[in-house]
Amino acid sequence: MKKGRIGNSALEIAPLALGGNVFGWTADEPASFAILDEFVAAGGSMIDTADVYSAWAPGHSGGESETVIGRWLKRSGKRDKVVIATKVGFMAGLAPETIAAACDASLERLGVDCIDLYYQHKDDETVPLADSLGAFDELRRAGKIRAVGLSQFSAPRLEEAMRVAKAERLEPPCALQTWYNLVEREKLEGPLLDAAVSNDLGILPFYSLANGFLTGKYRSRDDLGKSPRGLRNAEYLEGRGMRVLEALDEIAAENGAALATVALAWTMAQPGITAPIASATSLDQLREMVASLNLELTAAQIEGLNAASA
Repeated sequence: MKKGRIGNSALEIAPLALGGNVFGWTADEPASFAILDEFVAAGGSMIDTADVYSAWAPGHSGGESETVIGRWLKRSGKRDKVVIATKVGFMAGLAPETIAAACDASLERLGVDCIDLYYQHKDDETVPLADSLGAFDELRRAGKIRAVGLSQFSAPRLEEAMRVAKAERLEPPCALQTWYNLVEREKLEGPLLDAAVSNDLGILPFYSLANGFLTGKYRSRDDLGKSPRGLRNAEYLEGRGMRVLEALDEIAAENGAALATVALAWTMAQPGITAPIASATSLDQLREMVASLNLELTAAQIEGLNAASA
């Protein structure tokens, strides 16, 4: 398994990132610790979280995921084995004072001295990019973060961010996190992909398994009640969704692999992709994910999935 750099940064990671959105929510602390342990043992090296995870859950206020990861880092002693990515600004915006305070809070919850990759969680057009990127640059110069990422930016705003960083002599973003999977290719492919590639950004897609749809778990409306995220899959049951599952079934049988393994291997093989992000609430789910690190699809299999998902 070959590691790759995230854009033009010095950060090197395996081609699959572990999503931390479930930690402290649908995966309790013991389950989260077991998943983290096995992910690293299998060769995984990047853990992705955010300060807002999991503020949407009853009784939660955000920061739960970072707290669980911080406790795991302290217990495991594996800080030097992983790249930690977290985010700021999803709810509170990207004013410089908000960024500074949020970074300090994330550092404390994670129990680390420096965040490897710090993202603007989503674009905040009420704050000039020179101000938000300037705040990130101050954090980098203070040794609190190593690299800058953008999440959920449009192509024009990504291009503007890169121009501003260059003009203001600020640390340029090295990563783009965006929505992308076999049933929603249009979320990335086209101008956004072109902008990311032309600016040498590493692309780390989220929703890589389409809320679990690409695992084959949801094949009819009766299946949608199987999990808290099931109802989000109703739209995938129409159009290309079932064609993609049929293609995944065929290729999974050819390779003796799970559908999730094949779907992630397809994403890894796409132009510009550094590592898809996927989360697991059980070791069985994790094992299907990390198997993608060792699955190389044939050109014919990739083309078959391309055709089914077009």
